[in-house]
Amino acid sequence: MPPQKRADARRNEQTLLEAAASVFVTSGVDAPVRDIAARAGVGVGTIYRHFPTRADLIVAVYRHQVDACAEAGPELLKQEPTPHAALSRWIDLFVDFLVTKHGLAAVLQSDNASFRNLHGLFLERLLPVCAELLDAAVTAGEIRVEISPYELLRGVGNLCAGAEGDERYDARRLVKLLVTGLRGTQPGDVTPVA
Repeated sequence: MPPQKRADARRNEQTLLEAAASVFVTSGVDAPVRDIAARAGVGVGTIYRHFPTRADLIVAVYRHQVDACAEAGPELLKQEPTPHAALSRWIDLFVDFLVTKHGLAAVLQSDNASFRNLHGLFLERLLPVCAELLDAAVTAGEIRVEISPYELLRGVGNLCAGAEGDERYDARRLVKLLVTGLRGTQPGDVTPVA
């Protein structure tokens, strides 16, 4: 019987994390806990039992989403027709992760000790996945531009940084141009501008 409770507790926690992530997307990380509770279909007390502070909840959501993004990479390599297509889809997930974190950047730069290790977790989990996808695309001959996993993630991150608050700025379009550009060009691929 106790293992069932642990499974239920894990399932409840997943529901709370998904509800919190959804609310954070629309209202930012300072959204009222009651909004998260309503989205999850639980009482506010349930959230505080799982996550005693807002920082605990933010850290858990961040970790949950980093893990989901990391786990998606190998699956996409199996599902997509080519490694470059898998890389493109994974970068789309990474962009979603970045552009939907209203207020998270400011929180991560705060002095709160709870947030100090998150950047390290981000790099530890996502750099190897990016490297695996890049290596597969290079091995398949689909990428001719030399770029490190860190440069790619940093470049995507920088392109996404301007997305918040400016409707005219389309980070996803710019990132797609970057990923397409990794294929490089061969003579004759591009018609010169007269």
